[in-house]
Amino acid sequence: MVKAKYQDVLDLGEKLNIKEGKVEEADGKLKVWGTAATPYEKDLIWDKIKEIGGESPSDIMADIKVEDDSVYAKHTVSSGETLGKIAKQYYGEPGKYQKIFQANTDILKNPDVIHPGQELVIPKL
Repeated sequence: MVKAKYQDVLDLGEKLNIKEGKVEEADGKLKVWGTAATPYEKDLIWDKIKEIGGESPSDIMADIKVEDDSVYAKHTVSSGETLGKIAKQYYGEPGKYQKIFQANTDILKNPDVIHPGQELVIPKL
């Protein structure tokens, strides 16, 4: 029953390719483990848990580790995106695009010119 309640969390974990994922349900509590690729993906999982169970859910225990916490995320540029749109997605503020630009000067020469397919590092703030 608890597993059904948090099915969207499990589906998100699958979509994000959470490694070493494990799920157990016992005594009315759901226990989940796994390793996210980046802190951003871990945050997405926790945001989904809180969306379903509230700020401090008592019916789920999650132990999500992070494979690479040297960066906040990695992002592959899609058509029509700008650094401002990408900054808004990850930081909530388009004005922080300069942080992304500075972290990617090895492939970007101008913050106004990015191309679909480029993989950008999204640095921690």
